[in-house]
Amino acid sequence: MYHTWMRYFTPSPAHHRLGLVCLGVGLQHGTLPTVGPRTLDHYVAVVIGAGSGWFRGADGHEVPVTAPALIWLTPGVPHHYGPDPATGWDESFVDFAGPAAATYTELGYIEPDQPVVPLSDTVGARAAVGRIARAARRGNPLLEVETAAAVHELLVALRRARADVAPDGDPVLDALARDAFQPLSVAEHAARHGMTPAELRTAVRRGAGCSPKDYLLGIRLGRAKELLAATELPVAAVARRVGYDDPAYFSRLFTRRVGIAPIRFREQQARTVPGGWSDKIPDPEHPPTIAGHAT
Repeated sequence: MYHTWMRYFTPSPAHHRLGLVCLGVGLQHGTLPTVGPRTLDHYVAVVIGAGSGWFRGADGHEVPVTAPALIWLTPGVPHHYGPDPATGWDESFVDFAGPAAATYTELGYIEPDQPVVPLSDTVGARAAVGRIARAARRGNPLLEVETAAAVHELLVALRRARADVAPDGDPVLDALARDAFQPLSVAEHAARHGMTPAELRTAVRRGAGCSPKDYLLGIRLGRAKELLAATELPVAAVARRVGYDDPAYFSRLFTRRVGIAPIRFREQQARTVPGGWSDKIPDPEHPPTIAGHAT
């Protein structure tokens, strides 16, 4: 025996230009019927909140599914799955499509190569699904926009809830952040962790949604912005503090990535940040205050 509730929609071409559109939503529990074998032309996030079952992908290999878990169904990929007849499961699903799905895949939020993803919990995901279900009431004039926004929220919630990302941070990313200002190549960073460069790329892509090079660059440029805004250190000194011995290269890189030269960035911050300059690097644990209020 099982219980099911679902709604399906047909967004207009204009709504597809929002980047993501919701095509359907459902809430089901019990001994649900087996799904497939089938192939879809869109994405589905299937969130398993309780119970267990199985999933079989394009390679025909059967993978056990134990709640809390996520099943990714991606376009053009055959799939076949269902709950254990003895236990059943609680399932919520969201069908979606749109050009932004490719970007979420590139960033590692959607992983076609890992269709079954263990989750630490389903609270955030079920809240996003609940918003879609409430928006799906009959006659809602904001249906397409509200549900599209909730699909973005769902993808973020699922990424945050992945069981392979520790709540206090990813150890590989933490170590990279700690060593970001040292003059090390990606291969040297990988060797420090006993990994090949390919393994490091996979780990960083999964944890941060980008390459190790871009992850390290983001940390370096973020610190450079802090130093330019909060101190009067020369640009060459800022460059050295964040790992670049060649200040000209640093300036070109900063300008290309930030869109403005380091000196111009400092001038802008001087006009917009109250409190004047300091010759001390601010402590992130004890930020400077103005008039008794944290800035």
